[in-house]
Amino acid sequence: MLAVHFDQPGGPENLYLKEVPKPIPGEGEVLLKVAASALNRADILQRQGQYAPPPGASHILGVEASGHVAELGPGCQGHWKIGDPAMALLPGGGQAQYVTVPEGFLMPIPAGLTLPQAAAIPEAWLTAFQLLHLVGNVQAGDYVLIHAGASGVGTAAIQLARIAGAIPLVTIGSQDKLEMAKKLGAAVGFNYKEEDFSEATMKFTKGAGVNLILDCIGGSYWEKNANCLAVDGRWVLYGLMGGPDVSGPLFSKLLFKRGSLISSLLRSRDKKYKQMLVKAFTEQIVPHFSTKDPQRLMPVLDRIYPVAEIQEAHKYMESNKHMGKIVLELPQ
Repeated sequence: MLAVHFDQPGGPENLYLKEVPKPIPGEGEVLLKVAASALNRADILQRQGQYAPPPGASHILGVEASGHVAELGPGCQGHWKIGDPAMALLPGGGQAQYVTVPEGFLMPIPAGLTLPQAAAIPEAWLTAFQLLHLVGNVQAGDYVLIHAGASGVGTAAIQLARIAGAIPLVTIGSQDKLEMAKKLGAAVGFNYKEEDFSEATMKFTKGAGVNLILDCIGGSYWEKNANCLAVDGRWVLYGLMGGPDVSGPLFSKLLFKRGSLISSLLRSRDKKYKQMLVKAFTEQIVPHFSTKDPQRLMPVLDRIYPVAEIQEAHKYMESNKHMGKIVLELPQ
């Protein structure tokens, strides 16, 4: 089978397609024939040599995919049949023509969605669902500040916060991204290049601050986050795009507000946790992607590339111009 490969860490120019052996499903695993796989920051970091896959995971890039069940390994419980369309959360291996998946990581593709749309759901939407509900304990009426509001996780978090009855606020880097975020349900957006989002947030919330922050930026935003966090607020850190270092009185600012700073990752979580998360998401959220739902959820796709253009896809993600997800289509 063909798979995305790189021989040594570095830039996008190191990526190419390579013929590799087709994986064999183990106990309780399904072999998925991949139709599409979405790109994630984890793929960029892994390509740069900064983010190794979890122990035992495939070293091929790709942490989410959609396709059809091609084979059932020994010990599968019988929920899936050969030929069934499915989307999957993966520890790695998605950017190849076939990938093995624990059957508990598979989800049905909602009615009305294409395979590329479905490929844009698992990692981003499960991350957003986890951050809001399992980690951030979002409540109806909460003000939720979502950084990188036009990213895959950001566009998912806006919609999930809205259907939870919360009020999503976003930071964003351009006017067109701001308009898209508002269409998805953001109550307000702040262009971080043009204004102090912390001051604007305090003004919008009439001095109360936000109850929950979803933060993939880290270091460079710490002070503004601390300043606009509400008393008893929860600040969930899930990325370090703005660097890992903090210089200043973070603890005193947090203590003064009785704030909670919680960190979270999804890829490194154990199998049991991921199966629980996938089950909860499938039951509570997947039905809302159906075309008949009045509060319909929608994965946001920016561009679809054939996998042969993997270098261009990585360059585009690194340009930070995209809105929503970048998806790769695999040859069928």
